[in-house]
Parts: sequence; structure tokens; C-alpha cells
Amino acid sequence: MLPARHRLRSRGDFATAVRGPGGVRVGSRLLVVHVHRTDARTGSPSRVGFVVSRAVGGAVRRNLVKRRLREIMRAELPVLPTGLDVVVRANPAAAEASFEELRETLISLCHRGFRRIEAAG
Repeated sequence: MLPARHRLRSRGDFATAVRGPGGVRVGSRLLVVHVHRTDARTGSPSRVGFVVSRAVGGAVRRNLVKRRLREIMRAELPVLPTGLDVVVRANPAAAEASFEELRETLISLCHRGFRRIEAAG
């Protein structure tokens, strides 16, 4: 479980992270990661949200994918830059991926997104 201060909760926060100006999107066959800068000057912690739709599979499969993604991001919290909102969206192929495949893909996409958001200023 992610600590409460690191979770995206409201629909508005998800919408801003996914569609807001200044955000970036990076994707692969398994996942799509949206990164949006909030206010890093205040030192606010980065927040993470997950979107796992019915296209991924039934409830058991969706919850398994969500638990795996949550655990991966929980382990990565100490290295996340401050002041970012990150939304991780699972594609249907994520249902068949192993934990290691999801981990490698998610970490790679996050770092690509962080580099792109830093380059954008």
C-alpha cells in the first residue's frame, strides 16, 4: 500500500495529470505513464495513481495487476523527484506480463517521463 500522501485520489487530480498542460506521456506495449509537474518548490511529495480498466481482464486479473504496480511504485518512492503527479495506465497486455516485466517496463517509462518533464522545464 502506498502512503496516503503519495496517492492520487480525486478525479480532478487524475484529469490534470493525464490531460493537463505541461505534462508528458510515455508508453509501451504494457503500460502508459503520464507525468505532470505540480509545485516542486514547496517540496510536496510525488503522488501516484493507477488506471486498470476492464480491458485488462476480470476483477481478479485487474486487482493482481494493480497490486503489482502499486508494489513496484512503493519501492521506487524514495527515488521519485518531488512535486510530480504520475498516473500509470495498464494496457491489456499487462495482464499476461510477469512481475519482472512490469517492473522493468514501469521503471524505464518513469525515468523517461522524468527526463522529458525536466527537459521541458
